[in-house]
Amino acid sequence: MRWEFNSVALIGAGAVGLYYGGRLAHAGENVRFLLRADFETIARDGLRVDSVHGDFRLPQVAGFQTAEEIGQVDLVIVAWKATANAHLVSVLPPLLHANTQVLTLQNGLGNCEALAELVGPERVLGGLCFVCINRVASGHVRHSAGGRVALGEWQADGRGRAPELARRFKAAGIPSEAASNLAQSQWEKLVWNVPFNGLAVAEGGVTTDVLLASPATEAEIRSLMAEVIAAARALGLELSADLIDFNVNRTRPMGPYRPSSMIDFLDGHEVEIGPIWEEPLRRAQQAGVPMPHLEDLLGRIRARLAERG
Repeated sequence: MRWEFNSVALIGAGAVGLYYGGRLAHAGENVRFLLRADFETIARDGLRVDSVHGDFRLPQVAGFQTAEEIGQVDLVIVAWKATANAHLVSVLPPLLHANTQVLTLQNGLGNCEALAELVGPERVLGGLCFVCINRVASGHVRHSAGGRVALGEWQADGRGRAPELARRFKAAGIPSEAASNLAQSQWEKLVWNVPFNGLAVAEGGVTTDVLLASPATEAEIRSLMAEVIAAARALGLELSADLIDFNVNRTRPMGPYRPSSMIDFLDGHEVEIGPIWEEPLRRAQQAGVPMPHLEDLLGRIRARLAERG
């Protein structure tokens, strides 16, 4: 029996959650948002999205303050930062019925494993969002580039869950594809996230245009990307060296883009150091692949976080 869904709970109403959840809701999907700090503003004013793919507004948003109020749904989308995953143990149970599936749109490695421990591997899907997006105010998101989502099943079972998700995302105006190898897509995204999120923090909170304006820093970016590709290959994943030029070239037109880790760093929030830098390094070391540039970057990030306190 092929899987379908009729109701969605969106957990994590930051830039990613509001944008993708908003697109789905705007297309008519039954999306229920778990809102915390933004609840009153969004309940009053709705959601505004300024997007290169077309601006839209949701005057009314199905927002709730607790998972119990949302109730059981067919699909849970986890879009908050991985630093909040400790709360999943209490948030997820009220949302689940026997066939509920859980999709994580989080960065880095280890998130699918964490979900599998809580809900069972047969329920877990992963999505990689290749997008430039920022939450500029409460209930207001700005989407400046990209938007593609690669969707994969943590444990393939022939029910066509990833293709169905991709179909419904596409119908909502989200470029999507069902990934045959979720792990490969995760490492492909790390090719960008490791250097740009990392160096934006290590340099004290700078945008991507500043990083690329320095030949020495661009060389470091390329070295970090090469290490990520080498580690992925050692783990049996087929990442192309062409990803280096592709990611550098697609970042130049973004202008003064603020990576999400840089925003967290400057705002005093916890940075996703584990899934984006520590876990890839650990897996590379287990595979016998040295990553000296990543080790150095990780040390610099930790030093910056220690300075910030």
